[in-house]
Amino acid sequence: MHKASLWQDASKQKGVDCRLCHHFCSIREGRRGICGVRKNLDGQLYSLNYGKLIAAHIDPIEKKPLFHFLPGSHSYSIAAPGCNLRCTWCQNWEISQASSRNNPENLAYTAPEEVVEAARRSGCQSIAYTYTEPTIFYEYAQDVSRLSSEAGLKNVWVSNGYMSDTMLDEYLPMLDAINVDLKAFDETIHRKFTGAHLQPILDNCRKLKQAGVWLEVTTLLIPGINDDDVQINGLAEFIANDLGRDTPWHISRYFPQPQFREIPATDPGVIARAFKTGKQAGLKYVYRGNSGAREDTFCPQCAELLVARSSGLIMKNQLDQGSCPNCGQVIEGIWE
Repeated sequence: MHKASLWQDASKQKGVDCRLCHHFCSIREGRRGICGVRKNLDGQLYSLNYGKLIAAHIDPIEKKPLFHFLPGSHSYSIAAPGCNLRCTWCQNWEISQASSRNNPENLAYTAPEEVVEAARRSGCQSIAYTYTEPTIFYEYAQDVSRLSSEAGLKNVWVSNGYMSDTMLDEYLPMLDAINVDLKAFDETIHRKFTGAHLQPILDNCRKLKQAGVWLEVTTLLIPGINDDDVQINGLAEFIANDLGRDTPWHISRYFPQPQFREIPATDPGVIARAFKTGKQAGLKYVYRGNSGAREDTFCPQCAELLVARSSGLIMKNQLDQGSCPNCGQVIEGIWE
């Protein structure tokens, strides 16, 4: 166990108030927060998953997905068990939901220095905190990130965006890029299927953009839940108007999960419709993920093919200088 940060004593005897994410759990003695991996022991809050990695892989940065951040590079990707959301359709539920099968007590400890050294040895340009929710292994992510920055590596998150203002303010200086999963654009639906409110995530996306962190957004479109015109239009307009037309939007196709099998796979026509909606909203870069469609980057000015991708791998890249070689248009992103 590791002493947690971002909490305070509660008014009740030996209770603690967690300030890590927007659930702001009040945790009684001997109990855990919603995430399942922060526990109150004798009036002190502890992180149960510090250094207890349940996944460590070398991934193309495009798999995150981050398409406008060091394309063609690799990211050393790590995860510890636990999540602060309960998405009904979770695709990583076997590792993200703390359970007896992935009990942190049964996982080996990996020191932060070992992660950074492994990333350097493998030639990765970044460390990705991903697969589960990095907010929930924040203390570990913070320690790894400090060492990573000192070693000249970038830090990238794949997140649900439900971190608290305090956590985000504290970590922002070390964060280089993030992909936030916007799961719906209706408070009732978002609350019902994820257990979390929508507004804090929207606010955090704005904050990340204003802070200069490279931001990309992903939406998994699920039939009958978040694929109606009202939500798709709302998502496109929010990204274009509040985050900027240069913010890439990844629209992904849903496939049935064991715990949510009654919902069929997303119709490719819905993905095509959302793609068109994003373009009509003025978004420069809209990508159709997990659908068999090409996910190439084109110049928004002259339509020159700039980055060609096949199955998430870079086949062609003309953006070493960050601008279109044909017309000189600046292409937003971090290219080198």
